[in-house]
Amino acid sequence: MADHKVVCWDCSSVVDDPYVNNCPKCGGLLTVKMDLRPVKEMRPEDLRKENIGVWRYAPFMPVDPSNKVSIQEGGTPLYKTDRLSKELGVSQAYVKFEGLNPTGSFKDRGMTIGVSHAKELGAKVVGCASTGNTSASLAAYAAKADMKCAVFLPSGKVAAGKLAQALFYGAKVLSIDGNFDDALDLALKMAEERKIYLLNSINPYRPEGQKSVLFEIMDQLRYNVPDRIILPVGNAANIWAVYKAIQELKEVGWISKVPKLTGIQAEGSAPVAKAFAAGKKDFIAEEHPETIATAIRIGNPVSGRKALHAIYDTKGFSTTVTDKEIISAQQLLGKKEGVCVEPASAASIAGLKKLLSMGIIDKNEKVVCICTGNGLKDPDTIMDNSPPVIPCKNSVKDVERILNQ
Repeated sequence: MADHKVVCWDCSSVVDDPYVNNCPKCGGLLTVKMDLRPVKEMRPEDLRKENIGVWRYAPFMPVDPSNKVSIQEGGTPLYKTDRLSKELGVSQAYVKFEGLNPTGSFKDRGMTIGVSHAKELGAKVVGCASTGNTSASLAAYAAKADMKCAVFLPSGKVAAGKLAQALFYGAKVLSIDGNFDDALDLALKMAEERKIYLLNSINPYRPEGQKSVLFEIMDQLRYNVPDRIILPVGNAANIWAVYKAIQELKEVGWISKVPKLTGIQAEGSAPVAKAFAAGKKDFIAEEHPETIATAIRIGNPVSGRKALHAIYDTKGFSTTVTDKEIISAQQLLGKKEGVCVEPASAASIAGLKKLLSMGIIDKNEKVVCICTGNGLKDPDTIMDNSPPVIPCKNSVKDVERILNQ
């Protein structure tokens, strides 16, 4: 574990109270400032004695590994997607498939660090608001750590697979009358009264674990930095975490080039993309976000300002895609590469296709699309957009008839 301190992202004040989620002085967002001087004496190869995964990068993490709560998260594949690249007309496209984490999404990277820190603090009850993936992940890690867990879900707005996971792992699942932002408000009130230890991404330790997806991409590409990394953006902590990891690798001298970070939002839930289009550093919240991509159906992203900073500072881009473009990209990835992602994840592929057609992305770029969750979490969307099952007689002749159609 590296020495570190929690500081305000807005006013730079040091924050000592481990239970607050905003700066006591100005109300700003918090972040972790790592002391990476010991890492500057290391080389990337020095970390490879550990299996690839979040904890390989423990020297970049603000948690003592002796308190580790782990279900072997991270170590997800980075696919070189040749057939997809040819279809889209780009020289090198890669897909980092986060759906193969223990609970099927990238959230496990942040949760192993967040719950391990909760263990360090002696927390007994953890909680979060969620569109689904966060609740599934926190419920699993709370079970592993023998902690009570409460999750606050927007009523009727969560994919069945994600809801089933949270119930299965034993969390108290609370269906809140309202959208995700309403659920988060209630969770924040519970945290302010010290009745839960909040593990939404507003907790500064969560994004620290999510940095590891960038560390892994660099490891898997042998530190040949890609030109661009594309991510779906909901609550916006993931693109911030990737940006923070890039800055830390620069600080220790392991990379000199910076990939352009590109954030994709659904057209009906796009406060960050709209702010980028207007050249703003802050966003206007969407009161009624709506999209088939439930994991990014968030109108007031906690880390929205951080996301805009990450995009501007890396000379990246942000845009929107329609639900129709998301479903088309989801199906294309499945049919060309055999990878099944949830709709929110497919937003990154849809964004790549759109930005290539607009000339924002050059066809010679090396691009990594981060696909954040497994398609099996939302089987209803897949079934609703797939051909029906074909009735077939119990005969070879009838099978041949169908195959020849």
